[in-house]
Amino acid sequence: MDLLTALIVAGLLGGGAAADPAIPAAAPAADPAAAPPTLAAELSWLPERPVQGHLVRLVVTPSAGESLTDIAGEVGGEPVHFEPAAGGRWTALAPVPVDTEGTLSLRLQATDGRGTTTELSAEMPVEAGDYRHERLSVAPRLGSSLNAADQAHLDRDRAKAAEVARQAHASPRLWTSERVIPREDRVTSGFGNGRVFNGQVSSRHLGLDLDGDPGDVIVAPTRGVVALVDTFLLAGNIVYLNHGGGLVSGYFHLSEALVAEGDTVTAGTPIGRVGATGRVTGPHLHWVVRIGSTSLDPRSLLDLPLDATFDRVPGGR
Repeated sequence: MDLLTALIVAGLLGGGAAADPAIPAAAPAADPAAAPPTLAAELSWLPERPVQGHLVRLVVTPSAGESLTDIAGEVGGEPVHFEPAAGGRWTALAPVPVDTEGTLSLRLQATDGRGTTTELSAEMPVEAGDYRHERLSVAPRLGSSLNAADQAHLDRDRAKAAEVARQAHASPRLWTSERVIPREDRVTSGFGNGRVFNGQVSSRHLGLDLDGDPGDVIVAPTRGVVALVDTFLLAGNIVYLNHGGGLVSGYFHLSEALVAEGDTVTAGTPIGRVGATGRVTGPHLHWVVRIGSTSLDPRSLLDLPLDATFDRVPGGR
């Protein structure tokens, strides 16, 4: 089948003992105070086998004669932002956190045209990502503990990144199905790989490193608004883009930013230049993609199956 689906029909199981099949049970009298009928809908996702650390597209399709007015919930610890699409369907992007094992629980609340809210639930199977360990040797000053001033700087950087995530969740969708890679070059370090610094496993690489020479141009992957231009302790000169609907992208170690906060960009708009600022071993672009604060493989944004159902008027309902 084209989509892996889970048909969710809530509220159909009642309590009490089963009736004797040999003796037809009397039909109960109609109760005017009975609960309204519950919603029947199909919850599906693309790709059919999502991978750890990737984006996934969720689709809710109501049964014939049903209509939806809202869908809310969280997936992978992040709110999901559904929008109405063609054919009565509703769609949203969701994260599959890199540490997901086996399945990811989907728990959504769908409201129909009668004002009735029904829980839609499913266990989405998740495949393991192909992640490796990378061994890096850095100068002692780059691998040592931070002093108080640097730690305070790092804490401020994290707070600013968290605010960008909050803004993205609060913004309507800006991005479209038109997507491009920020720069065409060799991948020097993949997403999700464990980082072994000076012989010790210390972190996981939660971005995609693309090679480049200082000054090479970096472009926006899709429509969005420049949320932050700043200098971070570890990431150096950075640009964050708010694509709305919870989607965020970031560009680290720049030699120069070519945009200002509040600028609107589209796929292919120049936003910065490759550099080696911050704590790095050489010039490159470190590209991050997140839903809220959950980092995902940026290539999954480019590869995600999208169609005209996502190319509505951005932000419309």
